[in-house]
Amino acid sequence: MNSGSQSVDETHSRPAGVDDTTVEALGELSKALETIHRVRGHLYSAHQLVGGADLTLDRVVKLLREAGHGETADRVEHELLGRNLLPGRWTFQIVEEFDDGYYAAFQDIERDAREKLVGGRRHIFEAEMKERRRTHGMPGHEATP
Repeated sequence: MNSGSQSVDETHSRPAGVDDTTVEALGELSKALETIHRVRGHLYSAHQLVGGADLTLDRVVKLLREAGHGETADRVEHELLGRNLLPGRWTFQIVEEFDDGYYAAFQDIERDAREKLVGGRRHIFEAEMKERRRTHGMPGHEATP
């Protein structure tokens, strides 16, 4: 990459005077944020999976009782059904704390860095990489739609 790097379009071009290291740093920050977006998705998946498993326990308790296993049914019902995943927290509380804390801070810092350093432009690093890697004039390698 060099400071004269071309981009696929004006929206993703680097502002004048922005150096390669800044573009690379913002690209890495964006990549890290994308990873945190994936973490958030996994947390929501865990939230739904744990909730579904907990609701399934109602049927487990019923079936155990029908089969004459009252002691085991009682244990499932009293020790597991509705249990906190972490001390004092069901998964919805964990998701809310993540969203309002770490996730919100990460998004804010990434957006603030882009605003201050490149006028808010996104994916400059990737747009320059696309321009370097595409074969000009080849179908399927167009710069933009």
